[in-house]
Amino acid sequence: MGLCAVLLICLSQAELGRVWAQEHQDPRSGTALRSVGGAASFHRTRRDQQNQQQHRGRVDVTTLPDNMTRIVEDSQKYYEWQSFGPTDRKTESLWIELDHVFTSQVRIHRILSNTHRQASRVALSFDFPFYGHNLRQVIVATGGFIFMGEITHLMLTATQYVAPLMANFDPSFSQNSTVRYMDNGKLFVVQWDKVRLKNREDEGAFTFQAALHSNGSIVFNYRDIPVPVEKMNSTEHPVKVGLSDAFMALIPTSQLSDAKRRTIYEYHRVEIDTTKIVSGSAFEFTPLPTCLQHTSCDLCLTSNLTSGCGWCNTIQRCSNGIDRHRQEWLDYYCPEESKGKCEDYNPPLPEGSMSSFNQSSPAPTPSLAVPEDQTVTRDLQTIPPNHRGITENTAIIAGVVAALVLLVTLTLLAVYYINTHPTVAPPFYLMQRRTNNYWPSMKFRNQGCPSSYAEVELGVHEKEGFIEAEHCC
Repeated sequence: MGLCAVLLICLSQAELGRVWAQEHQDPRSGTALRSVGGAASFHRTRRDQQNQQQHRGRVDVTTLPDNMTRIVEDSQKYYEWQSFGPTDRKTESLWIELDHVFTSQVRIHRILSNTHRQASRVALSFDFPFYGHNLRQVIVATGGFIFMGEITHLMLTATQYVAPLMANFDPSFSQNSTVRYMDNGKLFVVQWDKVRLKNREDEGAFTFQAALHSNGSIVFNYRDIPVPVEKMNSTEHPVKVGLSDAFMALIPTSQLSDAKRRTIYEYHRVEIDTTKIVSGSAFEFTPLPTCLQHTSCDLCLTSNLTSGCGWCNTIQRCSNGIDRHRQEWLDYYCPEESKGKCEDYNPPLPEGSMSSFNQSSPAPTPSLAVPEDQTVTRDLQTIPPNHRGITENTAIIAGVVAALVLLVTLTLLAVYYINTHPTVAPPFYLMQRRTNNYWPSMKFRNQGCPSSYAEVELGVHEKEGFIEAEHCC
């Protein structure tokens, strides 16, 4: 920790020294200060920092108004899908046999297999394209679904999910009930094995799985479905089957002019026919091309694979304005910029300027080069060549020395304080925390839900982060 603190303080002091050196340059030099990465990079960094803190506040979840986009069941805009019955030949080939083929790569999630209505983060070993967005992390829930959102909010069951069978399953009822998963670099599979419905355990055990392929295709497989989905009760827990995605937007509140409310808008949902979900059935979802996959203006505006796309040159992105990057799309005025053409961003140079440039490209004669040299000499006389480098180096060295002196002083003060106050709370608190070997859990509660979860402290060191998610419709 001491070494990390030294590095952070040194880097911050060095950066302050560099900025000080640049600000104290002669204004006649004409050198402008620029942030690394530009405005777009700064915005992404700020947004990432905000995203890490979203779970601490309330986030509303709603659907888009009809005049923006209409959510249609079984829409073919982002995915097309096929269903396979028990007698279809392809059904058996779609099922991923975890017990024999991938035994060495299968992991039983001990936490989820012994709890009810909880979820855990799992990192993927590959980029999984979901609605055109590449994901490297998902959240597996005991309730038969995978949360695909980047921002953990109060209602995990509301949107941004891959749900082979979202229902009120309780894997903790039996030792035979498990939540297993497998990742081989090209395929990620989650299998809810012999799980039972809460307070309806005597009706039978469910076994089903969701398979995420690296090419973006998704497969739902159903081995044992003892109860028809239509007869499942959605009062205590939502019952959903399909896909969903959403984006977050900052909406001004009516109370304060400067305050904004984070709102999750569900912009698309795929709901499949639940009557076709029986033992031995399967569903295969194939992703369709999206605007986000185009990396240049020409492809964005001329590709026959997509429609309604616009190119925002400021953030170098192709979009229709309805995806997870919508807030950034609005912040950089992309709706107006995307109305232009590619020629507007890269206008061709006039022929006259090109010819004059070509004529001036060869080495100039001494007589022609004199005026330019005189101008450059006057600028260099104002600021010597090495003045800027010397100033920056001096400022950086001064910052590092100041940081080291400050660190030594703080360390001595801390040692003196602990030795002279051995019974105060901070030293005991540090000693107590040193013995903990579990990952802290995070709790997301919906105040409208009557039930509550008991906070669980893990007794073993797990690699996955742990999340407790309450029921939300």
